[in-house]
Amino acid sequence: MKKNEEWISLTDESKEIRKQILSMIVSAHASHIGSSYSIVELLVYLYEKVLKINPKNPLDPNRDRFILSKGWGVSALYSVLQKKGFFGKEMLDQYCKDGSKMIGITTRNGVPGIEATTGSAGHGLPLGLGIAKALKLQKRKSRVFIIIGDGELNEGSNWEAMLIGAQHKLDNVIVIVDCNRWQGFGKTSEILNLEPLAEKWRSFNWYVEEIDGHDFGQIDKAIQNCLKIKNTPKVIIANTIKGKGFSVIEDKNEYHYQTPKGDELEIAHKEGLI
Repeated sequence: MKKNEEWISLTDESKEIRKQILSMIVSAHASHIGSSYSIVELLVYLYEKVLKINPKNPLDPNRDRFILSKGWGVSALYSVLQKKGFFGKEMLDQYCKDGSKMIGITTRNGVPGIEATTGSAGHGLPLGLGIAKALKLQKRKSRVFIIIGDGELNEGSNWEAMLIGAQHKLDNVIVIVDCNRWQGFGKTSEILNLEPLAEKWRSFNWYVEEIDGHDFGQIDKAIQNCLKIKNTPKVIIANTIKGKGFSVIEDKNEYHYQTPKGDELEIAHKEGLI
């Protein structure tokens, strides 16, 4: 399949994932749809094109590891894991329901395919780097991929972890920053400005790529470049739009908490999300 045809196929899959996320969140009267929508293309690319995993043997010791540090975006991850065959589609109907294992945050041992319990900001990066170091010590060829939110970078645990990653030359790690420029209570630039973000990572001795996090061509090129780099950890700063793909919620931080309803769902229907 040619690249353009691949990207069209992945774009179609991304729309289906967004439809599933909306269905889950509306059914459960849940939140974080904006945070989930901003990472859809990143997840779809990783799970379709990069990650060496086996849904029939999710604990294969030689598997790649994926950690969603911004665990509140878990509805997107659940949808992608189901698409890959980690569990049946009927499980998605249990999202955020009483007694369900499919709670609204990533939880290890909840459902197959979740590697770590995350969501408390700043935990996923140090966890992932610890796993990467362990894989090195075990002489395994497995890679670790971590998606973190830009708002998480308020946490000092990330900056300590960045130093450790470079010190130990953890070239089996690729971090992706979901840089949608929002966090729970406002713009990252107004709460604790991160810029110049790329230069900060470089000053910590990481290899850095910057991309449009919704463009499969750019995602592909950045990850393939990162996979070639040796003796240093890698980070991709993915510029994204919170709520991407649903016009009424795009770049609106209230949908960090609100559930779409009423007229918003009528718009979703017109946009093919229902």
